[in-house]
Amino acid sequence: MIRHTFSFLESFIKWVGYLAGAMLALLIVLVVYDATMRYLLQSGSIALQELEWHLFDVVIMLGIAYTLQRAAHVRVDIFYDRYSERVRHIINIIGILFFILPFSLLIIYVGFDFVMISFSQMEASSDPGGLSYRFLVKALMPLAFVLLIVQSMSELYKELTLLKEKR
Repeated sequence: MIRHTFSFLESFIKWVGYLAGAMLALLIVLVVYDATMRYLLQSGSIALQELEWHLFDVVIMLGIAYTLQRAAHVRVDIFYDRYSERVRHIINIIGILFFILPFSLLIIYVGFDFVMISFSQMEASSDPGGLSYRFLVKALMPLAFVLLIVQSMSELYKELTLLKEKR
């Protein structure tokens, strides 16, 4: 039952990662278009520049859990690769329990108020012609860390299972 639940959640996170990839492709197109318009035709748009920033936020926030899932996160591999498989599992478990989970819970706790303040003020760009509803992008922060917790729990389950098998 637990394995099936994590499998479903990991499939969802994979889909979110693919969505982040699609947003990255869109961001690249927008940046090329914006730069072309600005430097060749001397025409620019504040809203377009802010949309680029927002899409960058979407790519980063939605890509966090997917990056952990694919083991593409930053790690000091110089030391990590020298350890036995058992020690690596222990390091991963410690990292999840004492770093990823507490940090994620803190970001969710602080981020929720951050989003609610933005929402209550209907925060928008201070620039003329800028984008409205900034709280939508800010809401990605706690959401991203909820997804990171979900993926971390899946990773923890896998690491504990592998560690138990190595006995």
